[in-house]
Amino acid sequence: MWNEDKTHILDRLLATYVGRVYTAAVLHIRQRGRVVYERAVGQTNPQVSPALAHRHTLFDLASLTKLFTATTVLALVHQYREAFPQGVDTRVAHLIPEFRGERPIRAYEDPLHPGEWVTVTEKAGTVNAGEITVRDLLSHRSGLPAWRPLYQWPREHIRERVLHTFFSYPPRTRVVYSDIGFILLGWIVEKVTAMRLDEAIRRWVFTPLHLSHTAYRPLGEVAPPREDEVAATEFCAWRGRRMWGEVHDENAWALGGIAGHAGIFSTAEDVGTFGQAWLDVLRGQSPLPLPPSLAREAVSLQAEEGHTRRGLGWALRSTDPQAFTSPLSPRSFGHTGFTGTSLHVDPTTETVIVCLTNRVYYGRDPQGIMEFRGHVYRAVAQ
Repeated sequence: MWNEDKTHILDRLLATYVGRVYTAAVLHIRQRGRVVYERAVGQTNPQVSPALAHRHTLFDLASLTKLFTATTVLALVHQYREAFPQGVDTRVAHLIPEFRGERPIRAYEDPLHPGEWVTVTEKAGTVNAGEITVRDLLSHRSGLPAWRPLYQWPREHIRERVLHTFFSYPPRTRVVYSDIGFILLGWIVEKVTAMRLDEAIRRWVFTPLHLSHTAYRPLGEVAPPREDEVAATEFCAWRGRRMWGEVHDENAWALGGIAGHAGIFSTAEDVGTFGQAWLDVLRGQSPLPLPPSLAREAVSLQAEEGHTRRGLGWALRSTDPQAFTSPLSPRSFGHTGFTGTSLHVDPTTETVIVCLTNRVYYGRDPQGIMEFRGHVYRAVAQ
């Protein structure tokens, strides 16, 4: 039962971390289909504007974008049987013929430490790209590198280089969270629908759920919001300015702001509606164009390594007792975004937790946002 004491605890938590971890945050919680808590704190860009954050402030969702991409892919798997003859086990090469052939296994560039490289395996060898499936991409076990510096390449060469990229480990032997895999999924959506990715996601997800405040490139829409209605993120040395209404992720920006791994902006309420739709679709009561059986498969274990557990697009509750999701039930699923965003759904308690912040305003150290999330999730779960 939600009570006033819990409301005060969350109010204090949100206020405590303003100016330390983020300049703006909105926390939105639903239980059994009803909004039981929603608060906004802080300012959208305090160095420039006195504008206060509010319940309709837009945040750069970062990797929460992957959930919308995955949902669209699953809807297409259900509706376009000819394009996906083996369902989620259809090979990527069947959809994008260029993605085939033997590729070497190599270390990849470290996104957080320029000039350094990440070695996933010491094993030498090659990978046949033509054997990789849609399921492999959705569950982050494809063998693809986590990241490549696409923004450093000429834009006209990005697609070709991604489609011919090396691998970083033998497929299905590890679980390595990969932006590259979701960039490919975005291109699969475009190939199957003959639509631009943002248009396809709008048709299969935004429109059925009436997500009127959710979009790629919000300042490029027909009726764009003012900049002060969007939470600013990090000052980007490469671009020479603070990101405010432009996607924070460099690779998504290099792809024109529309990509399968990042780029969507939204409000806490809209993200909460999306989370509720997934809770409902598991019971066959959602406007999402997904059958309950495929939805259940998406939130069931597909790949596991250590404490990391993956569904199709979704991250499943970690087995690490120190993880911020540990207070949730074992059936819970969700995702986080690098900019400081998170969405988690707990079918056992019928709870949806959305926390949108702009924590990268102060840089990329994750310690503060992890501490904050831990406090919030424990308070909600008690």
